[in-house]
Amino acid sequence: MAQVELILLQRIEKLGQMGDLVKVKPGYARNFLLPQKKAIRANKANLAQFETQRVQLEAQNIKRREEAERLAERMHGLSVVVIRQAGESGSLYGSVSSRDIADLCTAGGLTTHRGQIILENPIKMLGLTRVKVVLHPEVAMTVTVNVARSVEEAEKQTRGEAVGQAAEQDEQGVLEALLQENAAEDAAA
Repeated sequence: MAQVELILLQRIEKLGQMGDLVKVKPGYARNFLLPQKKAIRANKANLAQFETQRVQLEAQNIKRREEAERLAERMHGLSVVVIRQAGESGSLYGSVSSRDIADLCTAGGLTTHRGQIILENPIKMLGLTRVKVVLHPEVAMTVTVNVARSVEEAEKQTRGEAVGQAAEQDEQGVLEALLQENAAEDAAA
């Protein structure tokens, strides 16, 4: 299938920088790059128009990047708590979506939308998960998502304490160690 030639209007990860001429599949151009105004078709008129606006576009891009960098610096270390029901093993009844995380980030002072949240895998377990938030094509930050059954459990997880089955297993291990110590002391006496 023939590829479509485009001029990028902003940096696209794994594709190119602003102003680059790239060839992509027609569906990618038609369904993503063109509707979101991340690129324009490469023809003589658009090339001429882009060259006349290039300085202005680059200045706008630098300004937005600097704002995103300041925001990322200000919100560094942001942590959000998600309260969900879960089974005994710690697996959630459902999952935590990018929309949930975006809403919680916005409530925490970082205005985002779900398209900016990059989830490697769906969050389906209790615990702490680090999630990438893309504020600008060249600026990303990490948000810690704390998934717990209750606020108290979330606080324990934040402190690094084990919860759920892991905590029960740790307690059982401590009890067994104490019993072994007592048995060793009794045998020595």
